[in-house]
This record gives sequence, structure tokens and C-alpha cells, in this order.
Amino acid sequence: MHISIDEHACIGAGQCALTSPEVFTQDDDGFGAVLPGREDGAGHPLAREAARACPVGAVKVTG
Repeated sequence: MHISIDEHACIGAGQCALTSPEVFTQDDDGFGAVLPGREDGAGHPLAREAARACPVGAVKVTG
């Protein structure tokens, strides 16, 4: 599994960080970010739910 955030699409709603704080955070500007070392998403069942929760579809979970 690979997790990424489209930084051009992200509006900073924070749903990813609220849904799966083990994988996502918000950067200093308030936009979503994947925590360092969490890009593979291993062992984080809420990563896909966080992608569904994003109101603009900026969170991508593949694999």
C-alpha cells in the first residue's frame, strides 16, 4: 500500500489527520501531510477511510 496527498488539491480540511492520526498530520500551513515513514501505510487500517473522508479527494491510497 502507498499513501500520498496531492498538495495542489488539498484544502486543509484536516479529515485525514482526524481519521488516521497515526498516518497523517497537518503541516505548518494547515495542509494535510503523511507522517515521515508512514508512506507505505503498513498496519494502518484507517488509511483508506481517511482517503474516503477527504472532501476533495486529495488523499490517495494505492495497492
